[in-house]
Amino acid sequence: MSDQHIDPAGNTQQFRAFAQRQEQEAAAAPKKSPLVPILAVAVAIVIIGVAAFLLLR
Repeated sequence: MSDQHIDPAGNTQQFRAFAQRQEQEAAAAPKKSPLVPILAVAVAIVIIGVAAFLLLR
């Protein structure tokens, strides 16, 4: 007896192709460098330090 159940999610092969395409696109995306946030924090610390020095002088 064959199973007459139809996959409600659609074609499994199409889903696998979609999932693989998403993984490949994610792998091809350039990696973001943490340099920008680190520089932003460093600049903020310097600005706060200079402001504190000027106010307490």
